[in-house]
Amino acid sequence: MTPSEGARARTGRELEMLDSLLALGGLVLLRDSVEWEGRSLLKALVKKSALCGEQVHILGCEVSEEEFREGFDSDINNRLVYHDFFRDPLNWSKTEDAFPGGPLGALRAMCKRTDPVPVTIALDSLSWLLLRLPCTTLCQALHAVSHQDSCPGDSSPVGKVSVLGLLHEELHGPGPVGALSSLAQTEVTLGGTMGQASAHILCQRPRQRPTHQVDPTTHLTFNLHLSKKEKEARDSLTLPFQFSSEKQQALLRPRPGQATSHIFYEPDAYDDLDQEDPDDDLDI
Repeated sequence: MTPSEGARARTGRELEMLDSLLALGGLVLLRDSVEWEGRSLLKALVKKSALCGEQVHILGCEVSEEEFREGFDSDINNRLVYHDFFRDPLNWSKTEDAFPGGPLGALRAMCKRTDPVPVTIALDSLSWLLLRLPCTTLCQALHAVSHQDSCPGDSSPVGKVSVLGLLHEELHGPGPVGALSSLAQTEVTLGGTMGQASAHILCQRPRQRPTHQVDPTTHLTFNLHLSKKEKEARDSLTLPFQFSSEKQQALLRPRPGQATSHIFYEPDAYDDLDQEDPDDDLDI
């Protein structure tokens, strides 16, 4: 194989990998380190999405907009919608185009879209957000954004959503990293040996929703349902301590001058009363 053929083969494998990372949608978690940076892969995925005609939103928090756009031609840059939170992260300048809720407000605003066009959202980076927001708040926002295309009961379906999140895992403990990993549809861990970079890709199996109701009483050894005759017998049953009509009338409609207390005795069918010796139970 000639050098040019080898370069074409590597390019083909790289494009195939980018396609596979964007195919499933959802959250794509890019885990890099000090030795193996992941922003290059993030930008490659952004470029691939833009060339496919998708809407591409960038939440830039860690590097300047100029640095992120570097390396893209004018056609790609014109397709990117860039939300700059690097220059003024706390909105001290009170610019009109800034989101009042900061980066989290920008994420929530993207949850309200209703168009069916596929969308890619690149977060540069999740580490910057995770160091400034509660982990639970960030995870809830990511779940809401990345699951727009699978929300039940939505009358206006939206297109596939891919959220690309760059995470510097060395900056965080196992708790936040594990929480983000559980949300990710696809997880890419960058590494390498002997100067040769590699990527370990882990894809979670899509969660399937049940399409039919399952009767939990199907395989029981006893019957929980009553027939018509059994229901009639149940309704006509007189309970042992059920009030008689006389007692109900006396309690609900007391007569004038009636004492405040009254004793009602209703003999039970199984009472054993001996009229000749009513105190036989006291015999010793």
